[in-house]
Amino acid sequence: MAAFHEMAATRLAALIRTGEASSREVVEAHLARIEAVNGRVNAVTVVLADEALAAADRADRVRRSGGPMGALHGVPFTVKENLDCLGTATTHGVRALSGALPYLDAPAVARMKAAGAIPIGRTNLSEMGLRLCTDNPLRGRTRNPWNPRLTAGGSSGGDAAAVATGMTPLGLGTDMGGSLRVPAHCCGVAALKPTTGRIPHAASLPPHDHGMSGQAMLAPGPVSRSVADLRLCLSVMAGRDIRDPRSVDVALVGAPPEERRAALVTRVPGATIPPESLEAIQRAGELLAAAGWTVEHAVPPEVPRVGEVWHKLVATDLSAVMPMVQPVVSPALFEHVMRMCRTAKLHESPNNRIHEERSRLMRAWSGFLAEYPVMVGPNLTVAPWPVDADLDPEAGIEFLKQATWCVLPGNALGLPVVALPMGLSGGLPTSIQVYADLWREDLCLDAAEVIEQGSRMPLPVEP
Repeated sequence: MAAFHEMAATRLAALIRTGEASSREVVEAHLARIEAVNGRVNAVTVVLADEALAAADRADRVRRSGGPMGALHGVPFTVKENLDCLGTATTHGVRALSGALPYLDAPAVARMKAAGAIPIGRTNLSEMGLRLCTDNPLRGRTRNPWNPRLTAGGSSGGDAAAVATGMTPLGLGTDMGGSLRVPAHCCGVAALKPTTGRIPHAASLPPHDHGMSGQAMLAPGPVSRSVADLRLCLSVMAGRDIRDPRSVDVALVGAPPEERRAALVTRVPGATIPPESLEAIQRAGELLAAAGWTVEHAVPPEVPRVGEVWHKLVATDLSAVMPMVQPVVSPALFEHVMRMCRTAKLHESPNNRIHEERSRLMRAWSGFLAEYPVMVGPNLTVAPWPVDADLDPEAGIEFLKQATWCVLPGNALGLPVVALPMGLSGGLPTSIQVYADLWREDLCLDAAEVIEQGSRMPLPVEP
């Protein structure tokens, strides 16, 4: 039998449920793995050893007594430091918030706990979640477990690196501009960015509400080493919560499409897709075709324009917020964000026009995804880049735009997306994205499970 730290969450839950393994054994194995490898990657910022072991012992007593067990009974998970988890600070990677203790769990965290999952640690993120590189003045840099000179991605880089190295079977992060899917690409793991509103998000500490861009685009989601784990986590965390007025109750499984058709995206105007990504997309198409899907090459609507709308939506909020938070963030982050705001050229588009464009593009993509219920395309259109390349004052912003053309539709349009690893190329992970229409995470996951069978990653990685 594989070591516990190598197993998927679904497998661990089954072993604990049947008594073949105890929750304490599973938690101890992951704590030992954190002790062995975290010093090389700096992914887990706070280890909740005593709390996790006590929770594991309670879980084992419940199993022995025949009490009720949730879907993730006794299974450990980690939580990004911008999500409230009782007893630990919600720091956002900022020194001024190092003691910011929440008085309620975030809804997603509460639901994971209610399903029996056990928080084992907090994980690193980029400062204020505003970079695609995981680094901040409070916790330092998370290193890519495949190559420490390259970015681990961001902003949920701590969870991605922790999952990739076997320190946890599950990570819980957030995604507003690729913050789950970019580190999944860089670290070689799977992630789900659900439809905005599918998994509720709320904070117990001020500010309680986001600007319009956050309301429209921010989504919590899971990171794992298997699609089955993503599906299980979605079933646990989804649904209405009164603390999030945008959250909804929608069936997790929709009507089957009249025809299982998949669009393969190998060409995106304005972006150059690297050969390793093209090979991964083509291989994904072959796997779907072998499973009975009709696969066709297609170009989704106005990808560069979607990216421009995302940029303008975010810059509208950040241009107002950053002067207020400047005293508590690093000068490097402040200058980086202000460069992004300047390049958005907000004076060229009134705010109402930006939202009108977003609505038009959502209709266009829903039409495209009605014709092709699943779209398979690149994740990042570049390999993981050297750390801090995004901070280059001359080329950093343009580099990020070009790299994330295919990532941003998931946020700008609220669509569900699975990031799926596709193996290694030149010693680095490659990945694809699987898109579907609003509320059709089930189609993303169905297609991703088919593809996963022919694209296993050599995980956990030894950093």
